[in-house]
Amino acid sequence: MSPISTVTQANRASGSTEAASGATAFKVDSPNVRYGADGIESDYLYDTTVVSRDAESGQLKAKPTKVHYQFKTKTNVGRVGLMMVGWGGNNGTTVTASILANRKGISWETRKGTQQPNYFGSLMMASTVKLGVDETLKDVYVPFNQVVPMVHPNDVVIGGWDISGLSIGDAMRRAQVLPVDLQRQVYDELHQLKPLPSVYYPDFIAANQGERADNTLGGTKQEQLDQLRKDIRDFKQANQLDRVIVMWTANTERYADLLAGVNDTADNLLQAIAQGHDEIAPSTLFAAASILEGAPFINGSPQNTLVPGIIDLAERERSFVGGDDFKSGQTKIKSVLAEFLVNAGIKPLAITSYNHLGNNDGRNLSAPAQFRSKEISKSSVVDDMVSANNLLYSKGEHPDHTIVIKYVPSVGDSKRALDEYVSEIFMGGLNTISIYNTCEDSLLASPLIIDLFMMTELMTRVSYRVDSEAKDEWQPFHSVLSILSYMLKAPVVPPNTPIVNAQAKQRMAMENILRAFVGLPPNNEMLLEHKAFH
Repeated sequence: MSPISTVTQANRASGSTEAASGATAFKVDSPNVRYGADGIESDYLYDTTVVSRDAESGQLKAKPTKVHYQFKTKTNVGRVGLMMVGWGGNNGTTVTASILANRKGISWETRKGTQQPNYFGSLMMASTVKLGVDETLKDVYVPFNQVVPMVHPNDVVIGGWDISGLSIGDAMRRAQVLPVDLQRQVYDELHQLKPLPSVYYPDFIAANQGERADNTLGGTKQEQLDQLRKDIRDFKQANQLDRVIVMWTANTERYADLLAGVNDTADNLLQAIAQGHDEIAPSTLFAAASILEGAPFINGSPQNTLVPGIIDLAERERSFVGGDDFKSGQTKIKSVLAEFLVNAGIKPLAITSYNHLGNNDGRNLSAPAQFRSKEISKSSVVDDMVSANNLLYSKGEHPDHTIVIKYVPSVGDSKRALDEYVSEIFMGGLNTISIYNTCEDSLLASPLIIDLFMMTELMTRVSYRVDSEAKDEWQPFHSVLSILSYMLKAPVVPPNTPIVNAQAKQRMAMENILRAFVGLPPNNEMLLEHKAFH
């Protein structure tokens, strides 16, 4: 396998205004922030409110509290690699070709004229956050990726595995996602890239994927685990990388059965792999290999890859995991619209989602077991919003939620999504919102891969401690990266942590956590500076 090599800032597309890896747009002028040769340290008071209920009166009592955190962020990004499972699929080839086009400044001709490469759709690369206000009280915004030092996607080394042995160039042509003129210009370089053999268990994906499976690993599950670990080590060594991040962007698997003594603890999981147990999924094998090699693993598909044994193993090895399922089009709209309706005091009664698509993901999802995995990941997206409003929903009440996915080959990657929201409004009235959404599936999902990669890489360089007076040792964040929730349909969170699906809350959390790393207070929209009498 010949991965895409990294480039220096000097080798970027001429005229680019994008910052290099590790660049920031500002410095914080505060005694609570210290800039050193190798990192940024900040003191941060976390304001929260603890609520209790009086035992006699039943009255709620709200007590403001402050917790003193210290954060340390290493500023040297170093050389970073991304290994994708399913590299030869629609998402993997689209990401690879698009990064190459951005890196080299490759433009292409369309019916409307010349198109320049960009990172639109990436939260990190194409959105801004409010830094503060200037002396005239006007808002000042900075790129999201320059709040703290982050890796630039143009600098990433890419590799990975696939059950299909096609070169990445040929796989890109097979996917039929990118314009032909762009494909033509990147094909020769991508044709040199070959995916490593991957793990193929026919029981876990649809039977219609068998014709692709000509590049698979043999041997026992233990031998396959050992080979995957070696693949990660070899990739890291060959490209002189400081870190490798592994991401599953392959086919949706069926749900694995959760079995006591098999995948419930780290030791049981490793023993089950050694014994070749049938309920060890390919994605779980990749997750275990990544954890054991200290490489963060992100699950971009809806199956339950991160079984309890994987979480336990990640915690034991102090390695990061995140998942599940890229939140790209229809589900992202649902998490925004449901939040709007509930927060407006409007009661969604029924949410019906229908989509049809013609790419290989749709083909795989035409099998019932794989569709069930997708249905589960999509169905929970409104749960936290419903549970937050007991004025609209009594205990146990929930909107009717129906999800349909159909495979229509002629549509290709241009997925059609239809949604209907029926809500109860004032005095028993009904309101119906219908949405028809055409979305190019891989062009929405691919920027999420970039965002997940960039945010995960950042978290490998961040440590914290609570109350510096106690002289606690610096420690990493919890192994389950809930900060990634914005990009995922069914966020996996640490034990005893609430799951948040509401899109605005997820973005606010990510933005304000990054601000805390550089000692800035959370953003709010009180705008008191504009409301006071002058």
